Amino acid sequence: MELAHSLLLNEEAYNQLGEVQKAEFIFEWLSYLEKLLLATSRNDVKEKQKTLVEQLLSLLNSSPGPPTRKLLAKNLAILYSIGDTFSVYETIDKCNDLIRSKDDSPSYLPTKLAAVVCLGSLYKKLGRILGNTFTDTVGNILKAMKSAESQGRYEIMLSLQNILNGLGAAAAPCHREVYKAARSCLTDRSMAVRCAAAKCLLELQNEAIFMWSTDLDSVATLCFKSFEGSNYDVRISVSKLLGTILARATISKHPGTAASRQSVRRISLEEVLELLGTGFLRGSSGFLRASGDMLKGTSSVSRDVRVGVTQAYVVFVTTLGGAWLEKNFAAFLSHVLSLVSQSHPKATQTQIDAVCCRRCVSFILRTTIGGLLGEKAQLAAVKDIFQAIWKLKKVMDVAASQHMLVCALQELGNLIYSLGTTVAPLLQDSSTGLLDSVLSVIPHPSISVRLAAAWCLHCIAVALPSYLTPLLDRCLERLTGLKSSPEAVTGFSFAVAALLGAVKHCPLGIPHGKGKIIMTLAEDLLCSAAQNSRLSAQRTQAGWLLIAALMTLGPAVVSHHLARVLLLWKCVFPASPKDLETEKSRGDSFTWQVTLEGRAGALCAIKSFVSHCGDLLTEEVIQRLLPPLPCAVDLLTQLSSILKTYGSPLKTPSVVYRQRLYELLILLPPETYEGNICAILKELAADLTAPDIHVAASTFLLPPLCHQDDLLILSPLLQETDHRFIEEQLLLGNGIACGSLEYDPYSVYEKDVEGDSVPKPLPPALSVIGSAAKLFGVVCAHVGVTQRLLILEQLLDRIKHTKGARQQVVQLHVVSSVSSFLKYVAGSKGCLGPEEMKRFAVTIVTGALESPSPLLRCAAAEAWARLAQVVDDGAFTAGLAQVSFDKLKSARDVVTRTGYSLALASLHRYLGGISSSQHLNSCVGILYTLAQDSTSPDVQTWALHSLSLIIDSAGPLYYVHVEPTLSLIIMLLLNVPPTHAEVHQSLGRCLNVLITTLGPELQGNSTSISTLRTSCLLGCAVMQDNPDCLVQAQAISCLQQLHMFAPQHVNLSSLVSCLCEILLDNSVLVNLCSPYLLLRRAVLACLRQLVQREAAEVSEYAVMLAKDSREELTSDANIREVGLEGALLILLDKETDDKLCHDIKETLNYMLTSMAVKKLSLWLKLCKDVLATSTDFTALTCVDTMQEEEGDKGDDTSVLTTRHDEKSHPFTNPQWATRVFTAECVCRIINQCENANSAHFDIALAQEMKKRDSRSDFLVLHLADLIRMAFMAATDHNDHLRLSGLEMLLVVIRRFATVPEPEFPGHVILEQYQANVGAALRPAFTSETPPDVTAKACQVCSAWIASGVVSDLNDLRRVHQLLVSSLTKIQAGKEALSHLYNESASTMEILAVLKAWAEVYIITVQRHKNHRQALKTTTCLEDSIRYGSCSSDGLFDLVCSDLGTLSRLWLAALQDFALLTLPSEFASQLPAEGGAFYTAETSENAKLHYYNSWALILHATALWLTSTGFVVADPDEGASNLSRPVTPTSMCQGSSSGATIKSPEDVYTDRFHLILGISVEFLCSLRSDATMESITACLHALQALLDVPWPRSKIGSNQDLGIELLNVLHRVILTRESPSVQLASLEVVMQIICAAQEHVKEKRRSAEVDDGAAEKETLPEFGEGKDTGGLVPGKSLVFATLELCVCILVRQLPELNPKLTGSPGVKATKPQMLSEDGSRLVSAALVILSELPAVCSPEGSISILPTILYLTIGVLRETAVKLPGGQLSSTVAASLQALKGILSSPMAQAEKSHTAWTDLLRSALTTILDCWDPGDETHQELDEVSLLTAITVFILSTSPEVTTIPCLQKRCIDKFKATLEIKDPMVQIKTYQLLHSIFQYPNPAVSYPYIYSLASCIMEKLQEIDKRKPENTAELQIFQEGIKVLETLVTVAEEHHRSQLVACLLPILISFLLDENALGSPTSIMRSLHDFALQNLMEIGPQYSSVFKSLVASSPALKARLEAAIKGNQESVKVKIPTSKYTKSPGKNSSIQLKTNFL
Repeated sequence: MELAHSLLLNEEAYNQLGEVQKAEFIFEWLSYLEKLLLATSRNDVKEKQKTLVEQLLSLLNSSPGPPTRKLLAKNLAILYSIGDTFSVYETIDKCNDLIRSKDDSPSYLPTKLAAVVCLGSLYKKLGRILGNTFTDTVGNILKAMKSAESQGRYEIMLSLQNILNGLGAAAAPCHREVYKAARSCLTDRSMAVRCAAAKCLLELQNEAIFMWSTDLDSVATLCFKSFEGSNYDVRISVSKLLGTILARATISKHPGTAASRQSVRRISLEEVLELLGTGFLRGSSGFLRASGDMLKGTSSVSRDVRVGVTQAYVVFVTTLGGAWLEKNFAAFLSHVLSLVSQSHPKATQTQIDAVCCRRCVSFILRTTIGGLLGEKAQLAAVKDIFQAIWKLKKVMDVAASQHMLVCALQELGNLIYSLGTTVAPLLQDSSTGLLDSVLSVIPHPSISVRLAAAWCLHCIAVALPSYLTPLLDRCLERLTGLKSSPEAVTGFSFAVAALLGAVKHCPLGIPHGKGKIIMTLAEDLLCSAAQNSRLSAQRTQAGWLLIAALMTLGPAVVSHHLARVLLLWKCVFPASPKDLETEKSRGDSFTWQVTLEGRAGALCAIKSFVSHCGDLLTEEVIQRLLPPLPCAVDLLTQLSSILKTYGSPLKTPSVVYRQRLYELLILLPPETYEGNICAILKELAADLTAPDIHVAASTFLLPPLCHQDDLLILSPLLQETDHRFIEEQLLLGNGIACGSLEYDPYSVYEKDVEGDSVPKPLPPALSVIGSAAKLFGVVCAHVGVTQRLLILEQLLDRIKHTKGARQQVVQLHVVSSVSSFLKYVAGSKGCLGPEEMKRFAVTIVTGALESPSPLLRCAAAEAWARLAQVVDDGAFTAGLAQVSFDKLKSARDVVTRTGYSLALASLHRYLGGISSSQHLNSCVGILYTLAQDSTSPDVQTWALHSLSLIIDSAGPLYYVHVEPTLSLIIMLLLNVPPTHAEVHQSLGRCLNVLITTLGPELQGNSTSISTLRTSCLLGCAVMQDNPDCLVQAQAISCLQQLHMFAPQHVNLSSLVSCLCEILLDNSVLVNLCSPYLLLRRAVLACLRQLVQREAAEVSEYAVMLAKDSREELTSDANIREVGLEGALLILLDKETDDKLCHDIKETLNYMLTSMAVKKLSLWLKLCKDVLATSTDFTALTCVDTMQEEEGDKGDDTSVLTTRHDEKSHPFTNPQWATRVFTAECVCRIINQCENANSAHFDIALAQEMKKRDSRSDFLVLHLADLIRMAFMAATDHNDHLRLSGLEMLLVVIRRFATVPEPEFPGHVILEQYQANVGAALRPAFTSETPPDVTAKACQVCSAWIASGVVSDLNDLRRVHQLLVSSLTKIQAGKEALSHLYNESASTMEILAVLKAWAEVYIITVQRHKNHRQALKTTTCLEDSIRYGSCSSDGLFDLVCSDLGTLSRLWLAALQDFALLTLPSEFASQLPAEGGAFYTAETSENAKLHYYNSWALILHATALWLTSTGFVVADPDEGASNLSRPVTPTSMCQGSSSGATIKSPEDVYTDRFHLILGISVEFLCSLRSDATMESITACLHALQALLDVPWPRSKIGSNQDLGIELLNVLHRVILTRESPSVQLASLEVVMQIICAAQEHVKEKRRSAEVDDGAAEKETLPEFGEGKDTGGLVPGKSLVFATLELCVCILVRQLPELNPKLTGSPGVKATKPQMLSEDGSRLVSAALVILSELPAVCSPEGSISILPTILYLTIGVLRETAVKLPGGQLSSTVAASLQALKGILSSPMAQAEKSHTAWTDLLRSALTTILDCWDPGDETHQELDEVSLLTAITVFILSTSPEVTTIPCLQKRCIDKFKATLEIKDPMVQIKTYQLLHSIFQYPNPAVSYPYIYSLASCIMEKLQEIDKRKPENTAELQIFQEGIKVLETLVTVAEEHHRSQLVACLLPILISFLLDENALGSPTSIMRSLHDFALQNLMEIGPQYSSVFKSLVASSPALKARLEAAIKGNQESVKVKIPTSKYTKSPGKNSSIQLKTNFL
């Protein structure tokens, strides 16, 4: 294909190719040429133009396919527009000649069509340059059209459209002719031609004024005619044409001459609407014809016309735009509603018609109001609709207004639903009285109005949860009050049911007590039904409806009323068959009506119970449900005879009864009705084949039974579109009604499936068939085999014995039932039965495969696949395949070929794919043949679809067929006419699965792979150019697949530009003109995938596209301003499809994640623009919608200008949902910045970096915007937005609280925004705010106070006051809180307030503590002020003032939590009325709120208890009765009965156990969702608790408690990796050990006091291990602690575990440094270990000592790393500290343990010495200093007998000697220091051996001064330390030895002095040494003067040196301090004097 990439066609390469390749080659060349021409210079093009034109024209004759001719034409036009134009006339003539040619053979057709396309393209591009040639051309084309077939007409229309486009106004002379031709094409029998004609006319109306002036009526009538028999595409195109023309007529102002101005009549809005109305009401028939039909009473507008006109209405309004609609809304509304008024009885003469018309009206209103108006205008629309309802309500004639009322009420409901709480101010406004008005419509005489009003209330309640309870109360009150009015009874019962259905959408719920009221009322209605026959039917229905709706509230409510419901259920049916017989003989038609109504209602209630309260379906309940069932089934079997007796009034009730019973049975397990199963099956068979059913409702029965993939080949109506709501009625066919609420009032409480729209149940006659078919599947699978055979045989007979249309209906029902049977059996892994059974099933399915209904064939193919799955036998499957093969080979008709090709492809769907290559070859061969059958596009479509399924199920087996299949696809893509879009769609699916099959192999570079890849890309390019939107969608998803597998081969820029053009042209500009939802979905799915990988590139390409593209495209201006991100946000705001919105959000999230930090300003500006439109609705006035004067020009200009202004600001009034999403985006942006650069949260750094590079951008610089956005969102009318705003505020506070303000040191940057924060929070604390908002605001308050941003007390008070006010509010307890919501909502609010206070209190206490410590360290006053004492103390005082109240509430909340977390077996012991803050009935919902807040409350309570020290009782404690209700188990409060008051000790014990119990319960079974916050809070609470003596004594005295706690902490450490959690756990362990130590000490002390006189020996042993020393695991505190410490140590240092290291002894490994966290954990564990001996008895201490020593020395050994500067690592320091603690333990001296300890300690010392084996290579790594220090600790801390045994002592001395030899100065310094401390040891037995062995070494070292002068401070320090050691020796030595030692010391000191020569210029090091020596000499000299004198006398050299030094010193003193007072160093002065005297 590379050869095709040249300017001229490479004919040599071209001629060598085969036919298919030639077509590919040409297409590739043309698409390359298009890009190349635009990039080549004009001169180069002119040079080759002649050849190029020849080549292109020669291609015309080679019969090019549709995509090729389009490209060919495009290239010709581009070529002439760039190069010379003089030969263009020849080209045009040539094309005209080709068109004139008389050759009509099919082979010549492509050439003719190509010529037509070329002409269109040339005129479009060159326009007026072509002068007057166009009249001939147009004439020629129109003449050709007369004889053209459909493809020709199609291309001619499109070509004319292009000609008109290029010529503009110049084409005026031809307008009339074109108009005439297009008129005839608009009603062509080919749908594609109709679409093309509509496009042509749409182009024509731009210039042809007559179309929207004089000929307007005829254009409209023409469009109505065109709608007749149209398909979806035609309706889209023609409605666009009609809507645009009418919009044009409405705002027309022709700029021509004065004369023409008069002739163009201005058409008023009324006339335009009248015209549309005519089409809606009378269809395409002219008035005269219609009147004739009207007289006969037969005329009814066909549905497709009505649907088409409905779409035209929408296009009309959309074209005029939102501002126009806002202005003319009242007129438009009244017109649209009048379409269903009684003044046009034809539209609503039957119920079916009425329902369909209402749907159309609802669609018009929903799409225009919902899609075009911003929130402000929508609120005005609410008022207008409400006024319309008010007027209609007053109309006396019910029939006249009922349908208008239904439409108005439904739209009102939808509008309010979409506005959410934004609409609250409007409803609160008493002057409008909106709610009263809706309530007053409820008792309307028409049932549909009553239901619509009920649904409207449902929407209001979902939108405004605070209205749910008041509305419910009002309806219940009216229902009780108006029991005697039948309308009121049904109306208000509907309303109550609808409101109950709303509860599940309102998280805050309704008060629990409402259930009881409703249940009582329902019972009352049912009991009183018999009293008044006029009301009995209504009351019965109302009673059961209320019960059924009540069930939706779920088990928590229903469980309280279940017994009563079951009793009613039992009573509604007769007790035995006998009673049923007697019933039949009594009664009349009316009583039977009531009875059936009641029983159907009861069945519905039980169905509702089973589906909503599954948890309550215990064995016992099921047993109580069963008894009435047999009777219900009996009644079912008797229905037909009852019907015969009483006639038609019972027809509907009996159908409804059947349906209800079937629905219930479907939900119940089949075992429950086993006894009646055969009777049920018979009834089902009779229902499915009943003789009186004439309507084939295939479109609702079959789609669920077909496979989703197969539905794609059927009518596009089955696919999702934006017009699904109205198109559905065409799908059902003319005789069938669409779904509507009045067909099943019980659906008013069900959760609606499709978002916010009204439930649409189908008529009972249809839905009963659906239920019967579904139930048949279940029942048939559960009967015996013989029974099954009989039934299937019966069904087959029925099909055979019916004829014509009835046969189709029966067949449809039978196939549905058998399909659902097979599906059920497959799902339950059942078996089909004997051979006979298979034969019947095959017969039924094959019959359906040959049915004329495509949908039935699809369902049959799926059943075929299920059949193969159920039988699961290779031979049987092969047999089925053979049947298909045989049929396909012999049959010639379309039906059989399509049915069996799909059956063949589906066969292996559930068998794990195709595994036989032979079978695959046969399938592929047959399908190839069928796919090329150009005579029937249907066969091609089905065959290609089947091929795609085969490719999918063959997987890798298909590789051998990939190349031929791909050539086939490309060939068809290039040749199938564009009019057969469905074939192209199937081709697209084939290409898609082929790409998936190839998968990642597409990345390869081999020739074959690159050929395949090129072909795939070429296929995508062909499909992208296809005019059909669904084919374009396929192209995009293919490119998406390619991008996934071979991203480098997909041209991203062209893909992105293609996506953006589709998205923005279609959606942003004209909201509804891209009808194809699936195309938009494909685009977004693709975009979403692209931005996951390459967000930045995608975004750049989109902006580049916007800049390059033409100026006219206003949508691109958007991208230019706001980037792709902004365009997507705008789209999100306009789009209504949930899946699309979800994809847009995902795409934006990916873009945000990868780019928000880089494009910070853009993102924040977008978010700010969206949030800044939070509008102020208080100023909303009623929009005046009357236009004063039709002819007034002001109107039109204002329409246009306002629209223009609207465009200038990208976000006009976005919906609240978009704003909520934007607020969430801001929080995400902050999180992204957190992971990026630290400068985002450091203003000084950010400003500095911004100076360096102005392009860089940091979040902290936008802080003002962030606060502003949070403020705007938090103070909006919409509650969801308020929650998002508060969350944003919380994130901002948490992230920025610590950022300092550089200009004001000591302050933080957030301080300046405190007013904003206060203002944002204040509205959330008003009385009408919902509890969830208040709860969130409390969280923000506590975060704000805790953040420490505000230091000034007065400023703090503002926010603190808000918390105080909420505290006062909640003190009243659960009684006084609002009754609008469920009790659990007030629990949530109370706990949120308590949690907020807890957080504030915890922070305050911490600050207070830190502050007090700071005061201890800083004494002077200024410092204490600087530490902010005022604010921390002030805040502490503020909080403390409420502590009394808070502590009681906290304790009550904790007690509630403790009760709620009890296991279910203790349920009976719980208080009957609930706890302090929850009621018993709502305990399940309340649990969640307690889980969210208990941890901080626990921590705060523990802190409070420790602050009172468990000593001070509140003055009013104990006896006080709180203002809150007291629960029987209340702690610390007198119980309500005034029983005995607990002593303070008991109160404390209770509290202690409460806190401990909650903590242990939580920590011992940590759920996976337990937050770190809860765990740490819990551990901190335990720490706080054990900080004071009293709780410690409790733990100490109760050993089991301590052990339990330790085990729990051990588990926490094992299951949570977080270091902070582990450290906190260790702190608690330490406190437990302290408690145990205190306890043991206390016991020993008291024993000594008691037995003071007795002998010491008789004292009992205290501490663990008693006399034996045994520690029992599980019973021993010490053992538990050891386990826990070992766990911590081995996790950090696995080498400590002998099992791991593989040897019991010490195996040397390299020492290692631990992380900071690891070191802290290890150190903490060592501290705990060292404390353990103190808890044991002497014998016990002996048992644990080896372990403790092993671990401590192990840590020392493993972490003794050499560090620079001779420092010790923190773990080594900790282990040395621990060693010291262990060695100096009193147990070492205790009589009973002394000897054992001594032995063990010696072993430990040996271990340390063994670490140091010089033979070991790791010896080099160990730090000698650490080990020496350890030895020193042993020497100094143990009793002498441990270290003085000769062998050990010798080894120790050797170690010191060896270390002194080490060259490292730091090691030597440390060694000297250690020796210094040993030499000073008071016991000579210990110190003398070291002195004897090491003193001489030290002397020698010091005498080396002459050889080795010190060169740095370290070496200097060695000499200094050495001298210190020697001086110590002097002081330690006995008197008579001292003089000898001094005699040795003095020469060394003198040798350190500088001689005379060196004194002048010494190095600083030597000078320091000199000064040091001189000072020491001057101190020693006077003490030992005799030795001094004799030494100086004996050595003249020494004397000279000393004198020089002294002189030098005196001089320097004079020089340095001539003025200083000598008194400063009196010591020095005197010594100098002395020394001079000596001489």
